[in-house]
Amino acid sequence: MMADFKDISARLKSARAEDAAGEAAADRPIDYGESYRIRAKMVGVLIRDARVNAGRTPADCAQMLRVAPEQIEQWEFGESTPSLPQLELLAYYLDVPVSHFWGMHTLQSSRDDPAAAQREYLALRDRLIGALLRQAREELGLSVADLAALSGMTPAQLEQYELGEVALPMHELTVLANGVRKNMDYFLESSSKIGELLRMREAWKHFTALPEDLRQFAANPLNLGFIEIALMFSQMPTDKLRRVGESVLNITM
Repeated sequence: MMADFKDISARLKSARAEDAAGEAAADRPIDYGESYRIRAKMVGVLIRDARVNAGRTPADCAQMLRVAPEQIEQWEFGESTPSLPQLELLAYYLDVPVSHFWGMHTLQSSRDDPAAAQREYLALRDRLIGALLRQAREELGLSVADLAALSGMTPAQLEQYELGEVALPMHELTVLANGVRKNMDYFLESSSKIGELLRMREAWKHFTALPEDLRQFAANPLNLGFIEIALMFSQMPTDKLRRVGESVLNITM
């Protein structure tokens, strides 16, 4: 895909150069037809790039736009070109900015190798979880043999988990977490975009579990001041909070 795009881009630059030369020489007409064909092919490459990146088929896009799948294929091959409203719907459906379709870069060329990034992330998380497990065990004064006995595994197996040499299965992590008196939140990722997203999802789950009147209250921007006051109270030392309560009682009496 990238080779095709670079070839089309080079042809467009060549056409622009020829157009400029044609403007300098009054007797040389500009080949608008070739320029349009090149631009149509560039749009087609970018449509296919966005579709493949989103995991959609030509039939999926065709159904959404109420056109034939062959029409999508014609666009991708540069044999015809969609209108701006059609590109806007495609951008929404394929989750890309509409400007992607008149840009000069493909999504495939601008992103890193996802497989390599995932492998690196998994290896790093295995080591971090192992280090957290070891820290919690040592805080309780437990030896490797002690925790292994509590969890029904061999000391050698536990050492592999703590060193991040072997991925720790979830059901065994649950048992080990109980052995070191930690909940699962202790092991969750917290320092990356993935961790931030996971925290937001957990927070949203707790928010949706609140009674309806509390959700409406918290969602109303006009109540932000009350929420900030509640946050301040929650962070106050107990003795100071008690004095505030006594002062409120004195005012109301």
